[in-house]
Amino acid sequence: MQSAAPSDSSRPGHVAESGRRGLLTERIARQLEHGIRSGEIAVGSKLPSERELAEQFGASRNVVREVLRRLEAQHLIEVEPGRGSFVREPSSGQARGYDALYRAGRPTVRQLIEARIPLEIETVRLATERATQEDLAVLRSARDAMESASDVVVKARADMEFHDAIAVASKNPVLRIMLSSISGMMFEMMLRSNSDPSIGEPGVPHHPEIFEAIEARDVELACARMREHLRLGLRTYGADLDLQVDVMARNHIETLLAPSGE
Repeated sequence: MQSAAPSDSSRPGHVAESGRRGLLTERIARQLEHGIRSGEIAVGSKLPSERELAEQFGASRNVVREVLRRLEAQHLIEVEPGRGSFVREPSSGQARGYDALYRAGRPTVRQLIEARIPLEIETVRLATERATQEDLAVLRSARDAMESASDVVVKARADMEFHDAIAVASKNPVLRIMLSSISGMMFEMMLRSNSDPSIGEPGVPHHPEIFEAIEARDVELACARMREHLRLGLRTYGADLDLQVDVMARNHIETLLAPSGE
């Protein structure tokens, strides 16, 4: 049967206006974060003003404020009222984080998938055995949020929450910390997976089917569905499989933000 042509809103290169703000925030925050973590923007440096950043990136000041709040929450900058935003000295405990350590190795999409397969299959196995009713309620809520979201950033965040909820349900804090340490790169993949119709391969088990298996306490089925879900990228990412994760994400965000028809 011939599949229907995707609607304008599902084609790469087109994103609803309501979703542009989230994507702009992601793009600007990623660029500034990279500059800070790489040392290109030195510790102690004062960032340009909100107005200057808005002009530099072609964004509203509200988007810039959102970016600065995010960088402040990550302890990358300190906002001093009346003076501006300054790059912070990283604490020894922070040590730039595992995310920066991973990115220094320039991992590809393929390598991230290869790492997630054993980690998340074991996590879902334990979650299926150990999930409480409260855990199932959180998983159900994340699944429903994914199903109802139209904004690609909101959908990707719900996707992250679903996988994190499985890790919580596993009752193994080490597994949850391991998953959390790659959550930044996972989120970048999820932005792509949740906005590219070529990845929505029909008939492949996704989050609702994984949830059903966990709820039914069917360990073998839950593991099989998680494995199939994660291996989907190996079939659908094509040449992007061997791109660095951050390069793939940057390219895809730019594609989504491009005017329709370009």
